[in-house]
Parts: sequence; C-alpha cells; structure tokens
Amino acid sequence: MELHFTLNGQPCSLSCRPGDNVQKLLFSRCRMHSVRNSDDGFGFAGSDAIRFNGRIVNASLLIAAQLEGAQVETAESLGRWNQLSLVQQAMVDIGIVQGGYNDPAAALILTDLLERNPNPDRAAIDDALSGLLSRDAGYQQFYQVVELARKRLAEPDFPSPPVQQYRNDLTHVGKDCPKVDAAKLVQAKPAFVEDRVPDDACILKMLRSPHPHAVITRIDASRAEALPGVVHVITHLNCPDIYYTPAGQSSPEPSPLDRRMFSQKLRHVGDRVAAVIAVNEEIALQALDLIEVEYQALKPVMSIDEAMAPDAPLVHDEPIVYVHGAPADLEQQNACAVKRGNEHLIINFPIGAKPHSNIAASVHGNIGDVEKGFAEADLILERTYESSQAQQCPVETHVCFSYMDGERLVVHASTQVPWHLRKLVSRVTGLRQNQVHVIKERIGGGFGSKQDILLDDVCAYATVVTGRPVYFRYTREEEFISNTSRHVAKVKVKIGAKRDGKLTAILMDFRANTGPYGNHALTVPCNGPALSLPLYPCENVHFEVTTYYSNICPTGAYQGYGAPKGNFALTMVMAEMAEQLGIDQLDMVEKNRVVEGQELKILAAIGEGKMPTTAPKAASCALDKILKQGRELIGWDAPKPAEGDWRIGRGVAIIMQKSGIPDIDQANCMVKLESDGTFIVHSGGADLGTGLDTVVTKLAAEVLCCPLSSVHVISGDTDHALFDKGAYASSGTCFSGNAARLAAEDLKKKILFHGAQMLDEAVEDVEIVAPGMVRGRKQSLSFAQIAHKAETGTGFGILVGTACYTTTEFAFPYGANFVELAVNVRSGEIRLDKFHALLDCGTPVNPSLALGQIYGATVRAIGHSLSEEIIYDARGIPVTRDLKRYGAPKIGDLPRDFRAFLVPSDDKVGPYGAKSISEIGVNGAAPAIAAAIHDACGVWLRRWHFTPEKILRGLGKLEEGVGQ
Repeated sequence: MELHFTLNGQPCSLSCRPGDNVQKLLFSRCRMHSVRNSDDGFGFAGSDAIRFNGRIVNASLLIAAQLEGAQVETAESLGRWNQLSLVQQAMVDIGIVQGGYNDPAAALILTDLLERNPNPDRAAIDDALSGLLSRDAGYQQFYQVVELARKRLAEPDFPSPPVQQYRNDLTHVGKDCPKVDAAKLVQAKPAFVEDRVPDDACILKMLRSPHPHAVITRIDASRAEALPGVVHVITHLNCPDIYYTPAGQSSPEPSPLDRRMFSQKLRHVGDRVAAVIAVNEEIALQALDLIEVEYQALKPVMSIDEAMAPDAPLVHDEPIVYVHGAPADLEQQNACAVKRGNEHLIINFPIGAKPHSNIAASVHGNIGDVEKGFAEADLILERTYESSQAQQCPVETHVCFSYMDGERLVVHASTQVPWHLRKLVSRVTGLRQNQVHVIKERIGGGFGSKQDILLDDVCAYATVVTGRPVYFRYTREEEFISNTSRHVAKVKVKIGAKRDGKLTAILMDFRANTGPYGNHALTVPCNGPALSLPLYPCENVHFEVTTYYSNICPTGAYQGYGAPKGNFALTMVMAEMAEQLGIDQLDMVEKNRVVEGQELKILAAIGEGKMPTTAPKAASCALDKILKQGRELIGWDAPKPAEGDWRIGRGVAIIMQKSGIPDIDQANCMVKLESDGTFIVHSGGADLGTGLDTVVTKLAAEVLCCPLSSVHVISGDTDHALFDKGAYASSGTCFSGNAARLAAEDLKKKILFHGAQMLDEAVEDVEIVAPGMVRGRKQSLSFAQIAHKAETGTGFGILVGTACYTTTEFAFPYGANFVELAVNVRSGEIRLDKFHALLDCGTPVNPSLALGQIYGATVRAIGHSLSEEIIYDARGIPVTRDLKRYGAPKIGDLPRDFRAFLVPSDDKVGPYGAKSISEIGVNGAAPAIAAAIHDACGVWLRRWHFTPEKILRGLGKLEEGVGQ
C-alpha cells in the first residue's frame, strides 16, 4: 500500500505492507534515528517514542496502516541541525546525557510535557517519563532538566544551576562542562552501530538451544541453505575449531578457554546451535525454522549446591589441556573425559580449575592466624548470604556490523574492549591483526556486559566466509538468555569480635555460579573478598573462592565485578554482630573501618590472575568526612516513630572500588599538534557513555593551557589509536586519563623546546600559557605559529606526544550509602524514603557527569536489591525474557529523597588527584537496604533481592514456600 502522512512538518509518502512495524519504517526507511528499538515492541523502554497526532506513543506498537493521514513528530523535529531545542540544551547543561541511546526520546517526551503543562510538578514529570527506561542516568537529574527548561521558557538566558567546583588551582579539571558528545547524542545524529548499516547488509539470525543441557545428535541445515536469499549457515560442523573465552581481558587470559564458536554440546537455554546469514530478516527467520536438529537432553545443573554434589552432571566433560603449569594428575583427570570430535577445554595457567568436578576456578589465601583470632573473640558469628541472578539491561542491545574493505575486515562494534575484540576476531577468522579494523561506536549502555565478546566473533566470521556485509543484533529475549549477567554467589562469613566491637578474625568462603562458561570465573569472584575485606582491616583473615559451572544463562562482567556480593555478606554479618553486642551499626562500622594511610594487608594475598608484590595502602580515603556528613544528612540518631502499620528503619554500608588493575592494565595515548594550533588526541580508551572522552579532553587541555574547543578526541579505533586494555575495572580516568595527561606533557616539552628556539631564548625561560601560547621573557608565540614552522620545508616536523601508562600503585575510591525506609508490617511492602550516596572519587574531573554516574549506578543497585531477578522454571528454562517481566526500576520507583554527594580527597595516583566513580555506586545499596529493613521490623534478609513475601515470612505471617 502507499501511505501518505506528515513527518516532522513535511509531507511523506511510503510504499509498504499494511502490517509493517512503524518503528522499523521510521528508522530504516525514513532514517529517523531517534526512533530506536530497545525491547522488540513491548513498549517498555520508550526508545521508540514519537508524537502521533499530538500524543506521545511507542512507534513499535503501531502498524503502518495507522500512519495514513497522521501527523508524526520524532525527536529530529526538535531544534535545528546546529542548534539545540530548549529541552535538549537543558539536558546537556544538567549532564544527564550518558549513553544517549534513548535521550532523544526523553527530550521529545519532556518537550511534549512542557507544551501541555508549562509548570509541571513531580507527579506530572513521573507520569510523562513513566514509559522511559533510563538505565544509565537514573532519572533523578530529569527533575533538574524540567526545572531549568521551565525557567528558560520565561527567561531564555536563565543560567544552569551551579555545581560545586573543585581544585581552584586548575582551569578545566574539577569544573563543570558539557559532555563532548552530548549534543550529538541528544539530537540523534548518527553515532551507534545501527546507524552505520547500509540497506544491502545481510542479516544474521541465531538458532538457539531450547534445552539447558543437551548434545546435538543430528543437525541438517540443507533445507535452510537451499532457501532463496540464504547466503550461508554456520554450525558446529563447519565453524573454526578454535577455543577461546568471550571475556575481554588482558593476555594471558585468566579465564578458561572453554568456548568454541559452535559446539556439539549445549550448555544453556539460548546456547548457539546455528547461524543463518540471509539477505533480509524475514528470510533469515524462515531459514531458522528449516534447520533440522535432534537433541539428547541431559540433566541440568542449576545451582552451586547442585554443581557441588558428588553425582552432579558435568557441564564440561571434554578433555582438558594446559598451556602452562599442568597439574600432575591431568592424565587422571582426563581419563573419563567424553570425546566429541576434537572438542577440548584450554587453561592458560593454573587457576584452581577442576572442570570434571564442575569447578571453573578457585583460590584461597590468608593473613595472620584465623584460629588464634577466633580464640581471642568474645563473640563469634557465622552466617551465609546469597544473591540472585541480575541482568545489565543496557537500552541498546548487543550489536555488530562487519564488512570487507578489500582484504581487510572492518567491524563496527558496541564494545568496551576494541583491542581485545580485534585479537579474538583475528584468531577466529584467521586474519592477521593488521587486517582487522575495529571501530568502537557510541555505546548505549554496557555496565560490563559489553566487555564480553558475545556476537562479534560470529558476525565477523560470517563476513569473512561470505564476503558480504553482515548485521547481527540481539533481540531483547537474546539479551536475557544469551547475554552475560551478574554471577550468582553464596557467601559464608564467620567473624569474631571483642565486646567493644573490635574484630579479631574474619573467614570468608565465597562460592560463585559462573553458568555454562568460565569467562571472568576467577577474577569476578576474587573481587568479592578483594573489595570487601579491605574495608574492615583485620589482622587475622582467611578467604576461599570457588567458582562452579552450571547450566543457568551465562554470567560475566557486570559493574561492581564481584564487589556487591562480598560487600553484602560482610556488611550484613557486621550489622548482625553489632546487634548481638548491643552496638549501633554505624558505630560498629566506625570501630573497624579502613582509615587513610592504612596498609591493606589482605590485598597482598588476593589478585586478579596476578597478586600485588606488596600490600597497597589506602593512600587517600575520605570515609571520615563521608560518615560524619552522612550521619547528619540522614538524621541517623533522630527518633523513628511508627506510622500505623509502617515502621521506620535506617541502614548504612561503606563501599570501595579500584581505579584499574595495577601490574595488569595498560593504556596508551598520542596527542598531535595541528596546523592551526589545535590538537587531536588519539586515545585507545573506550568511552561507554561515562564521559571518558570528555575526561581525556579536559586533561589534555589542562596540560596544554588551551580551551576545550581546541582538543578533539578520537578513541577506541584500532587503526587510529594506540593500545588500551579497555573500559572495565573502573580504569578509564586513572589509566586512559593518565595516558592522555602524560602524552600531553610529552608534547608540551616539545612545544616548549621548539618555541624557545623560535624565540631565541633558553627553554627554562619560556612557559606555556593560556589560551595556547609559548611566552618568553620578551615575546610570545601561538601554537599555530609553531605548528606552521614545523610543517614547512625547513621545519622540524610535526609535533606529536605519546605516552604509555602502567602502574604498581592502587587508587581506591571510597563511599557510603545511607538509607531510611519504611516497612509495612501488615503487607510487607518496602518504601524507600531516603537514599543518600556519598562518594570519594578524589578530584571529580567533571562534577555533573560524576553525579550522574552515581545516580545511575545507585538506581541499578536499588533494582537489584528490590525487584530484579532472572527466574527459571523447574526444568531450568528461563522464564524472564523481556523487560516488562524483569523488574528494572523506572522513575516512579525512585526514593522520595534521593541525593548524591561528591566528597573529595587528594590521590597521588590518578590524574590531578582523580579516582574512578562509575562503578563503585552499585556496591552498597543491598546491605544498606537490608540493614534498614532489620532496623525497621527486626527481620534479617540474607538473600537478595528483598520482597514483601520474604519480610512476611520473617515476621511469621507467611508460610515457607508461599510466594517464592
């Protein structure tokens, strides 16, 4: 049919089928890139918001026939190409634009709200944004956006609200500025992988296992291959016989190489069975139905306890191969291995793995004498705490687009680890690394999940074997069953303390469920004790970490990276000990917490594949100020009067994180002086929405005394930047930032040297000054003049600064979460009244972006604590397959009083004293909320997330098993 409608004020005609999806039509046919797909037509995420005949609706819920005669407005109608609209500018100024994937939709929704209601209250804002999933920014700053836009309606030049500034001795660092890509993102200009895909790209669709544990006994793809429009089908019979880990980590990989692109044995619902590459999606989906597969279903292993059982089925029963350090009994371990072709599992070096006992990795260590410490204790307490499986839920699903450029493979990826991705793709395709060009596009949310390389290997291989451009995008269901998620943990903690609350001994037995593959199986669980035990330094500590294979949907890297589970267990057992001793929880924390300058002895015994040679120190730590300020803000000592059935409680949790991994991580950078005196920075760092490119811009401008507009950053491009291990382990500011700072300083030395020669003065007599000048005793030169001289036929050559940053030193950010909540003792309902997050990230490089990171991380952590969980039925089949059933918080779920605070400290490791901020915010919500629940109603909840049913069971008002 031929449709006629108005699109953004212009007449539009479109030939299509009556039932075609409007989101797909507007995005692909009309090139309206603001109308994005986050949830496959469920209308939950709001990324596809349009104004349809004057009302905000989800485009994916409309069919083409409804467009006839309609008035359609998308976010592209806001502002102009080079000028932001009122709301868009307010979003940029407040700093809420992070990943940016559905921020254009947010701008359209808020524009519509203000046109209908120029003075909306909180309830009206909540109602307008109720259909938007803001997984990265956490909603809170939207209230500021509306307030600023509202004031500018009356007074166009109304200034942005002031944000606290830091480091008066610096020009850019510690001062607020817009994120460098914020305007581009909020206007929906092409930025993401899907924006680069041409119409002639083939579509890749994956046939996935319906069983949690099975072996393929027969597969026949001939009917699918014969279907017109099918280009190629990949199965375990014709894929590369190469073993790898999807974990994007530095070499040698500490994760077992236990994955083949396609395997005969299937280890989870959603595991790869076959990939179809076809000329369009419709044909690809038809072809999937034509593939004939017969399975031998096996008994699944779903929990840690099941994996530990003596007669447990083996998730990995294939032969084991060691690259280095094979155990003496390897031949005995392999005696009963099952032979399926050449399938095997590779371990690079000893990681405590015993795959034929379902153990993917294990480690243990201690300091002092734990038995002596327990003997000295006046009270000993032992508890076990458990977590559930949570999903990252980035609003942009996993996506990849690849094509051949002559003999070279080009991969457009939404990845946190472009260099590790290139290495893996090179291996599976057989191409050399200089034949593989990875371009990291803007990332619409990652939170660790895009550190794992989950679909790029198949997409790239499909391009190499077919020569065709290939586009592979996960559906939201695939995100739940095939994406990685947070490891499930069962943590037993035993502590001893004196009557005054002083700890004498800690024993932590951390057991993790890694699912079907061992990506991050050593490093994530190790972070459980590594980022909790140092918060409460004790002379006698023993820890054990054991990670088990199972048949749950995959796990991997997730923001916090093990710390939330370890911190939950240790904080809770401390709170329970405080109750037993009759000590206030906050006083118990103060009695035992880490202090600035303290040696963290336990960290000499815990590593991520490599242990520190010496125990690091808490070189900077603002916990004293944080806890004092938090106590006052929350009214810790104020009365808590009951309100009918509601009981009030307060809780606290202190938290820590790292700023990269010393002795393992590396970042490199190059800064180039251009002809007009401006700079291009080639950073290997991968900005995943956190604002790393902005940080790098500010650090380079600070060193070179130039305006921010004089610096442009090219990042995450393997052809045009230098190696960087990637955006994980909270390393961006410290590692990628320090590399940029050092490269700028290297260039600064060269500018000073040649500037001094041109001025005929000694180097020690010249200096760089704003706005980009070399000033001597008598004269000055602009950077442009120096650059011009460099490029002449008698010049000294273009000036470039380079640097590599590694370190043996740790930079630890610290913080605390304070919670006040109410529990309804009749219904079990939990109402978050106050949540105050106070964080020490050293010197905040860009304060408003740092606050936005805290809000986003905290809301995700609240979701993990109160509503989010991947659920399975009795057969091991995941029930949770869409956002609507998952339970991610939306704007109506925010605490009534939700505030974030930056409490600075001076750190010697990070650039200009900066430490990380984006990851630490997820570590403390669960224990702070659980402690507050107990304070309110006396119930200890030891398995999160926390539900009304669990509270009612704890109160004896609901039988065991009901509501579980």
